[in-house]
Amino acid sequence: MRSRVQDRMKQLWAAQHPVVHLLMAGTVFVMLTQSMSMPFLAILLSDTTTLSPAEIGIIIGAGPLAGMVGGFLGGVLSDLFGRRKLMLLSMLLMAASFAGFTVTNDPLLLLVGSILRGLAASFYATISKALMGDLTPEDKRFRVFANRYLANNVGYAIGPMLGAYLGIAGSGMTFWLTAVMYVLFAGVLAYACRKYQVGDAPGGDDPAAKPRLSQIWQVMSRDVVLLMFVLGSVLLVTVHGEMSVTLSQYLSDQFHDGVALFSAMMSINGLTVLLLQIPLTRWAERYTLFHRIAAGGLLMAVGEVGFAFSQGWSAFLIAMVVFTFGEILIIPAEYAQIDQIAPPQMRGTYYGAQGISELGSFLGPWAGGLILSAYGGPVMFLVMAVLAVASLFFYAAGRHLYVKKQRDAGVAEKSASAS
Repeated sequence: MRSRVQDRMKQLWAAQHPVVHLLMAGTVFVMLTQSMSMPFLAILLSDTTTLSPAEIGIIIGAGPLAGMVGGFLGGVLSDLFGRRKLMLLSMLLMAASFAGFTVTNDPLLLLVGSILRGLAASFYATISKALMGDLTPEDKRFRVFANRYLANNVGYAIGPMLGAYLGIAGSGMTFWLTAVMYVLFAGVLAYACRKYQVGDAPGGDDPAAKPRLSQIWQVMSRDVVLLMFVLGSVLLVTVHGEMSVTLSQYLSDQFHDGVALFSAMMSINGLTVLLLQIPLTRWAERYTLFHRIAAGGLLMAVGEVGFAFSQGWSAFLIAMVVFTFGEILIIPAEYAQIDQIAPPQMRGTYYGAQGISELGSFLGPWAGGLILSAYGGPVMFLVMAVLAVASLFFYAAGRHLYVKKQRDAGVAEKSASAS
């Protein structure tokens, strides 16, 4: 039995590139320390500065807003100049921004630091996913993206509890700890990339194989398939953004123990991901990427309908489990879907374009808040359910266009061979 387990572990290790394993492990440790610091940034700034809550909100919100642009820019630059240098630079910039939050109380510097962190984080997220795609065979990329999603959740699940146990959660020490982790991880990753000779620009030293900026713009501006997938993703992120923000407002207003209920739902969300993400994604691999996304979107819609009609703890928790099942199916499948349509030398650019879907993280809380104020929670949840279903029409249209493009390309290739 022991030898079979060891053989299985060796097979799992050999199935992925060593740098991919390193990126997974690094993600866990970096997210672990980051989850001890970032959720408490507002508290840190309120304790160490004289900024108002609105000013603190602007400073913190500037980061994700910058990140929406940074992901696309980072992807384009990594396709042009290589993944390794930009990824390492982004990690060092994140380290500097985390340390900066503890050494200054100047509002302008704090705003610059937040923007810098948002840009660097989006650079790293896009480029690291592109590098994983570069180093992983196509049939194994869905599993890699699923494992990366799990690694993020493991770090965020352990970090706050560990920080609270050690008595350092939200303190300046955790920001310095996060900065140190980024520097150490950057050093180890630099060594590994050099050892395995990975992370250079697509095409290596061959200028003809590298994409040009004009070529990138030409392909991106004409790729309707990518546009359909991004629009579908914006709608799904909008639904997820509403769940993570306005749901708490609804529960706290309508239930005397609403805050405790929301905390329990968030815990169930994280626990479901940690326990069921691996078996669920393994089971889903027998189906096409579109079928996984469709199933995920429908499950999210069912979860939203459950929120609309739930009256007690049990119903809300069951609805959250169903919603989380959809989340587990969708997130890795979306990245694998983008990877499937991306030209190999432009993988970073396409991943960056998919990052534009983070616009939904703004639209969800904003639109959800408007509907909640005007019509109440049940209507808000039902509207979000409709958006989740509507997203599937964009994915279906994109899939139809992609299949047609592949079929036309095959016919053209056969005609050229015949002539």
